[in-house]
Amino acid sequence: MVLIRWLFRLLNNPQIIEKLSESRPIRRGAQITAFAITKAQLTGKDTVERLMRSDTLQQLKQEVSGAPRDLGDVARKMERFKDTFVKDVKTGMKEIKSQMKSQDGK
Repeated sequence: MVLIRWLFRLLNNPQIIEKLSESRPIRRGAQITAFAITKAQLTGKDTVERLMRSDTLQQLKQEVSGAPRDLGDVARKMERFKDTFVKDVKTGMKEIKSQMKSQDGK
């Protein structure tokens, strides 16, 4: 309990926070964090754009627009959806691997 209070008091000291923020490891950590967040946002946007153009989304829209008549019909539609989704994921993984290889080669 004493350790928690001591740590809390230490971390709420403005002078210590300022000195830590000026240190090289903390600055580098902040740069890496900012880079990771930016990279994740760009990757997320790219993924959403690909998904919007994908066959899977188009197929899902078509399946939702038409009401299924029986359980067999639903099963067939879900099987087709699964196949298209798996194909899109495999294609995306191949593209990502090739992009990573081309970035490593630079």
